[in-house]
Amino acid sequence: MKSFGFRCLTLSFFLLPLLVGSAYADSINLGTAGSYAVLAGSAVTNTGSSVLIGNLGVGPGCSITGFPPGSASGATNACNAASSQAQKDLLTAYNEAFNMAATATLTGKNLGGMILTPGVYFFASSAQLTGTLTLNDLGNPNAVFVFQIGSTLTTASSSAVVFSSSLDKNVYWQVGSSATLGTGTQFEGNILALTSITMNNGASIGCGSALALNGAVTLDNNKIGGGCGGTSTVPEPGTMGLLGTGLVVLAGAARRRMRT
Repeated sequence: MKSFGFRCLTLSFFLLPLLVGSAYADSINLGTAGSYAVLAGSAVTNTGSSVLIGNLGVGPGCSITGFPPGSASGATNACNAASSQAQKDLLTAYNEAFNMAATATLTGKNLGGMILTPGVYFFASSAQLTGTLTLNDLGNPNAVFVFQIGSTLTTASSSAVVFSSSLDKNVYWQVGSSATLGTGTQFEGNILALTSITMNNGASIGCGSALALNGAVTLDNNKIGGGCGGTSTVPEPGTMGLLGTGLVVLAGAARRRMRT
């Protein structure tokens, strides 16, 4: 019986990283909408030399203006079968994000200055970012961050979303009405807006996209997409310290079990 107890503890020790790593591991499926840097419902309007890494589309609306001088590395689809399917897939993804069970409520709180780990974060009404939001995926680039926002998402000028551990492509902003990224904002994640998305001068989305179901996407010298190809970084000292502490505790428990 003593050896059985030790084997159970050993098994738990090896399974622990697996269990932690699997938290929120099921990403939201964007379907064909996932190939779009920008997808709008009514129109896409661009000012200046915006650069899109991915497809550009609109549907059921047909209006795309400002390309050139803007450019898209992928296909351009306006009120055709491809953009129609992408919008259907976007609606499915939007509803999936909307219906996820929240793990924390941030209603009334500014995201600036926060450090968040994987989870589903709920705002009953609007969400504001002033300053820097840090996303720590705990070293798991497949972890999922979902932000459920009841109405608007607004970022102040020069705000930023950054990763503290590794680049993570599974960041989703489900916005109940419209999103506005302030001048010079450096954003991360896929914006799934029910109505419209406005990106002010110089705002960018590194690893992500701007996807609007019903309204327009308005661009102004922006860069969207192409930022998901980075490599993981070394875990933060605090993370390593916590891991080391956990190993010591588990090892001590194993020794006590063996003595008994």
